[in-house]
Amino acid sequence: MFIEKLIDPFKRADGPPPQKLMSFIRWGLAGSWRVIIGAAIISAIVGTFEVVSALILGRVIDLAINSGPATFFSENWFFVVVFVLFFLAIRPIFIGFSAAINSISIGPNLYPLVLSRLHRWTMGQSVTFFDNDFAGRIAQKQTQTARAISDVVIEAVTVLAFSFASIIGAIILLSGIDWRISLVLGLWLAAYILMLRWFLPRIRKRSSARANSRTMVSGQVIDTITNIKTVKLFAHADHEDRAALNAMQDFQRKALDFGYLSAGFRLALMTLAGLLPVLLIGGTILLWTNGTATPGDITASGAIAIRIAQMTGWVSFSFLGMYANIGEIEDGIRTLSPPYSLKDADNSTELKMTESSIAFDDVTFTYGREAGGIRDINLSIKPGEKLGIVGASGAGKSTLVALLLRLYDTERGAIHISDYDIRDVTQESLRRHIGMVTQETAMFNRSALDNIRYGKPDATEEEVFTAARKAEAHEFIKGLQDHRGRKGYDAYLGERGVKLSGGQRQRIALARAILKDAPILVLDEATSALDSEVEASIQTALTYVMQGKTVLAIAHRLSTIAQMDRIIVMEDGEIVEQGAHEDLLRKDGIYARYWRRQSGGFIAVDEAAE
Repeated sequence: MFIEKLIDPFKRADGPPPQKLMSFIRWGLAGSWRVIIGAAIISAIVGTFEVVSALILGRVIDLAINSGPATFFSENWFFVVVFVLFFLAIRPIFIGFSAAINSISIGPNLYPLVLSRLHRWTMGQSVTFFDNDFAGRIAQKQTQTARAISDVVIEAVTVLAFSFASIIGAIILLSGIDWRISLVLGLWLAAYILMLRWFLPRIRKRSSARANSRTMVSGQVIDTITNIKTVKLFAHADHEDRAALNAMQDFQRKALDFGYLSAGFRLALMTLAGLLPVLLIGGTILLWTNGTATPGDITASGAIAIRIAQMTGWVSFSFLGMYANIGEIEDGIRTLSPPYSLKDADNSTELKMTESSIAFDDVTFTYGREAGGIRDINLSIKPGEKLGIVGASGAGKSTLVALLLRLYDTERGAIHISDYDIRDVTQESLRRHIGMVTQETAMFNRSALDNIRYGKPDATEEEVFTAARKAEAHEFIKGLQDHRGRKGYDAYLGERGVKLSGGQRQRIALARAILKDAPILVLDEATSALDSEVEASIQTALTYVMQGKTVLAIAHRLSTIAQMDRIIVMEDGEIVEQGAHEDLLRKDGIYARYWRRQSGGFIAVDEAAE
């Protein structure tokens, strides 16, 4: 139906999210305002029907009294027709149309519209952004903020526009009875607004604190569940329980603060709402006793008073919910809207690689600290060259690779690929040209087929099977079965691949890299989780995938890189030796010492033990 397509729920936003509340909301809802305003206008029209209903009811009473039973229908047939048409046709049609727009156009579309924009923005943040927070907390902030914005809009359309039109209509109608009655309503509204002005900012503040505390609970719980094997291996269930309880207790305190304020708000609200019928009905009766109001006027003012008193309750609780949601939105803004610390240059271009050469030109990056990272690195890697990288833990090997992938920007110097400064090309195009297999392989809780196909989303199933065979993964994948009975390549691997052994995860990661077929290949301890027999069986696959590619291979197991064209040795963030395996052994330096001190093929990293 056309009504469900009035808002595109996945339309991209223009620019970054602003950090001010109203600007942020406008950014999240851009493209849907025409429908929102239209829905508000229809809701306002429906709101005026509340006053029209009271007016018609009062008119019926007066006509009945003035005409009498015998002549009522004959003298007032036209009004009777209007009465029937209004209550059986006009009013239901408008109310139904208003409900349809809210339930079909706005409700199902605003949440995914805002959430998709927040998710796209968050995915563009640097790895440091994610390193500094809980994954679960970030995810909940996205869903919480999107839900809060959509709820605020729905409440504004269905409640505020409706009630505002009802109150304006009520003032006009009561003015027709007597200006003093409308003045009473105006004074009551002033008291109502003053009450809201006192309570709502406090509700907003305490809601924001409660929302932040709630996400900390989620972050703590998800962090524990994500690392549940470590928790069990170290027998720290009690420690994790205390950490979770501390977060929950903080949330409980924040929720109690919010609850006490909400209870006071409800008491003040109900007292003020109960005052309105007393004032309006009593005032109109006084006018009737003086002969300036009719019985119909009493009926109309009574209907209006009772309706506004009832409306006051759900309007106020809507305000309560809106301000609570605004508090959650503001909390989400603080987490989700920071500008990118690492972004593409305004004039960045797509990387079009003509040759897979790499050059580090006087590169320094120390994570903003005095120690750590790399310093003054000058390194040229020829197209097709196979480079091994060796060094003790903390020597700077992973930093070198992270800078090549532009997960961080250099603090000094530049990195060139095929004569492009990597800061002048888009991050996406850069990383498309680099395949990587890491020691801690990343797996999605998706099928084995999808995990391998991640290297080339448009790959055919046969291409996936071929890559898996080359990575020595095909046979064990055929034997997989998940808890839902899905088998083989359709079996899900569990969150982060927990249902696989370390060796199986790395073979799937190798298959993914084989399928990607990027001109530059980074192997960061790519076979560290494999036993010697399995490692030997996939050396052929590694040799195949490295053909014609520029390779950077980090390894502690020196036997895996002995055949590289060149090996560099890093120490304290600097390149201290480089050359072929045999040349480095003849130099009898650090590399030769590593080689002699290997136990089972691993570097002994305790230099002080020498």
